[in-house]
Amino acid sequence: MILAEKIIQLRKRLGWSQEELADKMNVSRQSVSKWESSHSIPDLNKILILAEIFGVTTDFLLKDQHETIDKDTLTDQENSKQIGLEQANKYIESKVAISELNTKGAILCICSPIPLFFLLALAETGIFGVTDKLAPAIGIVSVLLIVALSVNFFVKTNQYDENIEFIDKEQFELAYGVHSAINQQLKLYRPIYNSRTALGSFFFIACSVPLLLTSILIDSDILPLLMLIVLLLMISIGVYIVSSSSTKFDAYNRILQEGSGKSQNSKRTKRAEKIAAFYLIPIV
Repeated sequence: MILAEKIIQLRKRLGWSQEELADKMNVSRQSVSKWESSHSIPDLNKILILAEIFGVTTDFLLKDQHETIDKDTLTDQENSKQIGLEQANKYIESKVAISELNTKGAILCICSPIPLFFLLALAETGIFGVTDKLAPAIGIVSVLLIVALSVNFFVKTNQYDENIEFIDKEQFELAYGVHSAINQQLKLYRPIYNSRTALGSFFFIACSVPLLLTSILIDSDILPLLMLIVLLLMISIGVYIVSSSSTKFDAYNRILQEGSGKSQNSKRTKRAEKIAAFYLIPIV
């Protein structure tokens, strides 16, 4: 079996047209047609891409002694589910919706100590009859209530599992034209992602400045407590700005990867978790 026959047989086994294979190879349909009719031979780079797309070795494609295509020759790609544009967009929308719910819950957790700090500041002034014993009691109860409320948002994310579980955990391939459409959406969204990431980073970096300045320049027991509130609010703003944009950006990239196995947290997500831990550990 020559290379042209192998390309035809592998393409048909995967249920692709010449146009679909050409789109995945980033070549014209005429090029694929010439390969399959033996009028031309793909170069080495194209051979490597063909082997990766079909899930076979380059030796299998190049050596004529391989007369048949065994089931073991193909990878799990043959069994991969095809994802259309509507399903891809639904996945992205679901990821953003999950991110918004998680962000609301996270912001509530971050801001939960604010009533405690505010009451402690009032206790220092003696306004409204708030005492040193009453302020911590009410403050701690408010922290627990706010955290309990935040759990509601985290639980609500389960309703979107059906829309994202397959793409996140299984292998898949994109239907014809989906890759170019999602790639175009990503190009349009990238400037928004970059600007929001930069703005969010500013809030993360600058959040401690008010607290540091008041602690160094002003001798007061009340202002540091108020500046802690400002710090938490600035962190919350940063999380709100970065979270949804980062999730949407990662969702685009996940679709464009076309499911090369079970997903793992991206490096960006891991970095975000480390940043969150850096800010939350001192609060806890």
